[in-house]
Amino acid sequence: MEPDIYNENFKLAADLVNFTSQNIFLTGKAGTGKTTFLKHIRNTSLKNMAVVAPTGVAAINAGGVTMHSFFLLPFEPFLPVRGGWDAGYANQSNLFSKVRLSKAKREVMEQLELLIIDEISMVRCDKLDATDAILRYVRKSNLPFGGVQMVFIGDMFQLPPVTKDDEWAMLKNHYESPFFFHSKVVRQFPPLHIELKKIYRQKEQQFIDLLNNIRNNTMEQNDFEILQSRYNPNFKPGKEENYITISTHNYKADAINDIELQKLPGKAYTYTGKVEGEFNENNYPTDLHLTLKENAQVMFIKNDSGEDRKYYNGKLARIKELSNDSITVITNEDNFEIELEIEEWENVKYNFNKEKNILEEEMIGKFQQFPIRLAWAITIHKSQGLTFDKVIIDAGQSFAAGQVYVALSRCTTLDGMVLLSSIRSNVINTDERILNFSGNVDKEQHLHSVLELEKNNYLSEQLIKAFDYQKIIDALTEYVTLVPEKNIPEKAETYTLAKTILNAANAQAEIARKFKEKLPALIADYQKFQSTAFEQKVRSGVQWFAQSLTDEIIQ
Repeated sequence: MEPDIYNENFKLAADLVNFTSQNIFLTGKAGTGKTTFLKHIRNTSLKNMAVVAPTGVAAINAGGVTMHSFFLLPFEPFLPVRGGWDAGYANQSNLFSKVRLSKAKREVMEQLELLIIDEISMVRCDKLDATDAILRYVRKSNLPFGGVQMVFIGDMFQLPPVTKDDEWAMLKNHYESPFFFHSKVVRQFPPLHIELKKIYRQKEQQFIDLLNNIRNNTMEQNDFEILQSRYNPNFKPGKEENYITISTHNYKADAINDIELQKLPGKAYTYTGKVEGEFNENNYPTDLHLTLKENAQVMFIKNDSGEDRKYYNGKLARIKELSNDSITVITNEDNFEIELEIEEWENVKYNFNKEKNILEEEMIGKFQQFPIRLAWAITIHKSQGLTFDKVIIDAGQSFAAGQVYVALSRCTTLDGMVLLSSIRSNVINTDERILNFSGNVDKEQHLHSVLELEKNNYLSEQLIKAFDYQKIIDALTEYVTLVPEKNIPEKAETYTLAKTILNAANAQAEIARKFKEKLPALIADYQKFQSTAFEQKVRSGVQWFAQSLTDEIIQ
């Protein structure tokens, strides 16, 4: 999906991310453009940015890393209190004995300006508080998240955080719920709450209304009758009907795919993927050894990277032709024939490039395989973020409360949905805490006001930061300290020159400090009167400092 430039909330959210330092929670129902927004920010933001997600698969899909690998979060619960060093949980006292951060990781966190957390519905409250504590500690700042701008993306009506009974027994004395919005840091410093409302997938108003009623716990008798009309326990799709079954567990989905594959006549071909470097097998986007037959139903698991955009993540197709090293499919939706090419998924880590003063992604591993998987069936977890035209929902009695909405919203139309078991009222139960939180969406007018105010504040902060000499002073001081320890020719002359340059930098830093003290008044005057004195003063300041740096330090 391309960014919708006419979607006001999308544009507002993007401007708030790119031109302010405001924290944001971006939400929206299935098909409203949350993933498109994330990709848009990755492509347009000039900030030092990292993308993280709660699970490996979500991280790979978002082009980022897991929260655990980025922050080295402890696996046990984190309690936001001071406790014993040998306690059976992480706390404010022992967190940094459990989190061993390398110099490189600290450097990345120190230079981080923007952190995007995708699939925030699955992030537990204590993990967010631990993230906040780590960033404050590393960045030596008591601002929330150490002053890093946070963007939380997700739908709270989707899959919840995983919380075991013994973990919640510890956490419940400190948190109202496991959800991220009940973390201490979010309760104390709530982000702007922006909802993308335009639905680009579901088109039927009756179906949209039904899904809304399920989300909001406002189901009426008519809604249950509509659901019951889709109940068909003996339904068997025809060969050309292209249904996909959504199941609750991996083993159920795998069994359906295996059975359907075995039913097909003809030779089975197995395509072995390639793994290089570090790539956890739990995060493989498809099978390393992918077994297929002609007429097998498959699903694309990646957007087409070519110019033609022939397929997208979640698009269904049938295998037309196989050979030892090639696969040709025909898409279900438009009968388009595609000869597949092997695609690549990267596992990355973040590094700070001192010379360029930017965060960079380093590929530490890659997975190569044809971008498809068998798709007669898929689990709820793996279907998150996808939609299909024809869906069989195999709930049985094992749907957890709240998962009904996740399953039903995978379908684009009511007519395309088949229920193998009745959905009763006891499993349609959205957590009231989610409903209360979701009702606090910021109004568009308020967002515009915040944008105008904070845009000016952000520009002021960036301008003042531009005249900060601290990094130069730190680097030169370290060099002066190291010279006497090095075995180099003309050591005395080198040391004298280094001291001279450091003294010049300190003198310039003092002038910069005085210049920065004048900037807030100049900026305020400019914002109020659009004064040209501000622009002239800044321009002459930039020229003077650039010349002084060249003449006295860079030489």
